[in-house]
Order: sequence, then C-alpha cells, then structure tokens
Amino acid sequence: MLVAPTRLLLIRAGLVFGGASVLLVELLSAIGLLNRVTIAIAWAAAAIAGGYFGRKRLVGIFPKIRDGWREAVRVERAIAALLGALFLADLVIALIAPPNNFDSQTYHLPKIEHWAAHGSVDFYPTIIDRQLAMAPGAEYILLHLRLLTGGDALYNLVQLAAGVGAALIASRIAAQLGGARRAQLIAALIFGTTPMVLLEATSTQTDLVVALWVGSVATLVLDELRRRTPWPAVLLLGTAAGLTLLTKATGLLAAGPLLVVWFGAQARQRPIWRAVAVASAKAAVIAGMMALISGPYLWRVQTTYENPLGPGHLRGSISMQRHDPASVLINALRIGETALQTPAGPVGAGAIRGLAHAIGVDPDARDITYWGATYPYESWPPDEDRVSLPVQGALILIGAAVLLWRRSPARLYAAVFWIAVLAYVTTVKWQPWGNRLIVFLVLLGTPLAALWVDALITARRRAIAGVTALALAGGAVAGVFAVSYGWPRRLVGHGSVFTTSTLDERFIRRPEWGTDYEWAADAVRSSGAKRVGLLQGYNTWEYPWWILLRGSELVSLQSLQPDMPPPAIETVDAVLCVDPPNGCAFYIPPSWNPQTHGSVTYAIRPKS
Repeated sequence: MLVAPTRLLLIRAGLVFGGASVLLVELLSAIGLLNRVTIAIAWAAAAIAGGYFGRKRLVGIFPKIRDGWREAVRVERAIAALLGALFLADLVIALIAPPNNFDSQTYHLPKIEHWAAHGSVDFYPTIIDRQLAMAPGAEYILLHLRLLTGGDALYNLVQLAAGVGAALIASRIAAQLGGARRAQLIAALIFGTTPMVLLEATSTQTDLVVALWVGSVATLVLDELRRRTPWPAVLLLGTAAGLTLLTKATGLLAAGPLLVVWFGAQARQRPIWRAVAVASAKAAVIAGMMALISGPYLWRVQTTYENPLGPGHLRGSISMQRHDPASVLINALRIGETALQTPAGPVGAGAIRGLAHAIGVDPDARDITYWGATYPYESWPPDEDRVSLPVQGALILIGAAVLLWRRSPARLYAAVFWIAVLAYVTTVKWQPWGNRLIVFLVLLGTPLAALWVDALITARRRAIAGVTALALAGGAVAGVFAVSYGWPRRLVGHGSVFTTSTLDERFIRRPEWGTDYEWAADAVRSSGAKRVGLLQGYNTWEYPWWILLRGSELVSLQSLQPDMPPPAIETVDAVLCVDPPNGCAFYIPPSWNPQTHGSVTYAIRPKS
C-alpha cells in the first residue's frame, strides 16, 4: 500500500494534466489546428472522460478530508487553517490582480500572444530571444487558458495551483520518510509560509511550476525504492522529468540525481542481471517520455541556435564559467547569504567579499555573477523577485544536515538534497533575484526540516520545543506579511489590489511607463492601423501592447534569430518604438513623422 494515496492520486492527476497540455499544444501546432475551437473540444472531451472515470475517486476525497479534520488535534487544525487562509488570500489576489511581473511583460506572456495569433508554437522573428530560448512548459499551460478565455484573467491560477500542489507534495514526502501527521503538516506549513512561495503563487512566473514537477519526481521515486516499478508509474516518472526539463532546466539538477537513485534501487533487486535489464528498459522509456514532451521544443532551439540550451549570450549570463573550488565556494556563500538575509540587511556580505579577495576570487566577476549585477543585494523586502527566506531556509539547512548525519530512513533523501544544492551552486551564477530560482530546492528540503522539527517537539524538552515553535511562528508571520504587503501585488497599503485599477496594476513596476504606452496605443488605434510593427530593446515590455491593441496584428521589426529576418517597415501601418528617441530614429523614416512621449515613440505610415 502506497503512502498517502489521496495525495498521490492528485499528484498523478496533475502530471496527466501537465503532460496532456503540452502534447496537445505540440500536436495541434504541428497539424495547423492550434486554436480556440480545437482546444475547447479537447478539454470538453477530457472533462467528460475525467468525470466518468474519476467521479467516484473525487467524491471519496471529501469524506477523507472530513475524517482527517475530526481526528486532528488543536495544533494540527491551526496549521491547516493557517495554510488554508494564506492560500485563500492568494486566491483573492490571483483573481483580482492582472499579471504584472516584470519578466512576464518582457517574454513569458508575449510569446503566448504570438502563439495564439499564429496558431503555432514555431519560432518567429524577435529581438527578445528569451521569448524563444527560455523553456515554455508553464506557458504551454497558460496558452490553453488564453485560447479558452480570450484573455489573461485566469493566468495567475496556474502558479497558485502549483504552490498548493507543491505543499501537498512536501507533506507526502514527509510521510514517505516516516513522518506522522504532525510532521506532514509542518512540512506543508514550512513550504506554504515561505514568502517567495506565497508571492509567486499570484504571479505568472514559472518557479512554482517547475518545483511542482521536481517534487513529483521526488515523491514518485520514493514510492519505488522498495518495489519493482510498474509500467504506469514509469510513464508518470518520465512525464514528471519531461515537464521539469520543458519548464526550467535547472530543475534537472535535482530530478537527475533522484532518477539515478531510482535506477539504483531498481537495478539492485534479485536476480541482479534481470533487474539491471528491466531497469535499463524502464529508464529508456523515461528518456523517451522526456523526449516526447520536451523534444519538439529542444529541436526548435537546436536548429535555430545550434545548441539546445539557446544562444551563447543567454547561456553565459546564467551558467557558471568557473568551477574551481574557490569560485564555487564564493558562489555558494553569496547564494546562501542572499537567501537567508534578514531585515538587518546583508550583514555577512563584507566577510564574504573579504574571503573572496583573500582566496583570489573577484566576487563581482562576470564568469560567476549575472551580467550587470553587483554583490551584495538587499533581498529581505517582500518582493516576488528577490524576497529572502531566513526562517524557512535555516530550518531546511539544519534539518537536512542533521538527517544526513543520523542513521534514519531520510538519510539517502538528505544526501540527494545536498547533491542537488551542490549541483546548483556549481552551475548557476549568483544573481540578485536568485531566491526565486531555488524554490524547487526549498520544496525538496522542507520535509527534512519538518522531520527534524517534529523530533524536537516529540523530545518534550520545553526550551527546545519553545524555540522551535517560535521559529515556526516567525516563519508564519513572514508569510502573512508577504501576502498582506508583498510587492507587486498586495492586499493592503499603497498599490493594494482593491484600490488600484487594472491598468495601473499592470504598470505598477514601472508606473511612469503606463501613460506613455496608453498615449501611443490610443494614437495608433485612432489611425485605423491594422498591422503594427514593434521596435524594442532587449528588456523592454512587449506584453502591454497586446493588451492595449487587442485585435491588431503585432509583428517585430527586429530579429536576433539566424535565418528569420523581420518584415520590412513598409509592410506595417504603424510603428511603436520603446527606446531612446535616437534609437527609434534609426529605424523610422522621417517621412513617417514620429512622435515621442517619454520612453515611447509612435509613427504612422504616410498615405501614398
């Protein structure tokens, strides 16, 4: 009997949903039928089939929840109620606030509009090559919502669902490692009150989605350590690994070691020669599922950039170029300090910089630091791009270290966690917003923290139990503060989702841009232009144009893609340029009479 079967059922359902979403997009794109009608028919059929085959199991979940609530003691009910309240508050924010994450305005969401407009996920000319080279797994799911609803009102729910699912996975892994109900709830509490988790759960970032898939790999692998993996479970493992790769490749830093553990557990069964052969065959199926899910996208990247990881400048901006022990040590210390930073600020940064210089490492060197960034960086404010996690992070690191040292069922899992951490600090450069990139490590570590905390409470030493409870309470307070006053979507204070207009919310990161964009969009719309050319910088916002000029055909007049030239400016009715005026003047003929307001320039093609 597998542990926590109800949670396992939900995890399996999530993997089927994710895998089907991706494969459906690729299939319909390949045959030229990627549109609202075909997506609606597919999901109507899926809903009918799911309702027919899964209704009994779904109905059976509610009595189990009710019985669990009745059996829970007061503290356990309080934990569940707090988590429910936090995620409910996130649900309110997710439904009210429009997508307003900086990266989403630049590349996450514009690519969805291009796909919807073209009826294809094939690449297209653009100067923002992150729209093409950044893995699209989460955006494929958003594309379904875009085609079904015609807008982005439900976009934030994808990350919210991933956050709730990841909390369930954390609790199930705690159960698989021997934790009782209290330990499982503590695991969900630690993960669910992490400020970055709560802030990203109302956004269109992708870190919670990849954490969900990595966590799925972890919990499925733990199921298979003491049995021969049945073929349906093999397919699910391959789906989880493929979704991880398609959503964010850094997730493989954890999924890879987990799959190695799975293979070792399968290969050591008796008789050994047969076990190795069967395990190899199943590993090939897992690899095949990964290729089926992520292969079409990786092939497009390979054929466009001659590398499946994208253009060289993009790879070099994220990946470490130095791997000597001194450089890795400094990278790890900077990542750790940024993740554990308290409201006191980067108090340990001076010591880290001093150590770096002492061992011959430049702490701001481009080969170990994201381009343009300088260490240290103030990461403690509750901002979704940078917020630190001092309480949860400390509990995870201590719990993982203790359980690695002790002989326990969790020792192997703790070792895999530390291997994933080492792989991350060895391959990914420090960057100011790196705290959101480690959410998948946070998920893997929370069960270890929960087991350690639960053991301290069970020891019945009042002082230790009191300090532990205080730490958990501090983490909960940080979570409540993040939901209430976090940026750029908050419940109270300046910029509250209740008092700020939808359009102002979209530009809340750069309010000075809102007036410029509206002014130019109004002028272009009034001109009657149907085909509008975009001139942009590498990090400017494209998505607002799709919102403000809904119904217009938008095309990029620039391209960084080899063999994908942009259309000529003479083929468009109007031009929108977000660049210094001198840069716009390079592209726009003077006869088009360009007009500038702030950071935006527009021009209308003169009538012949």
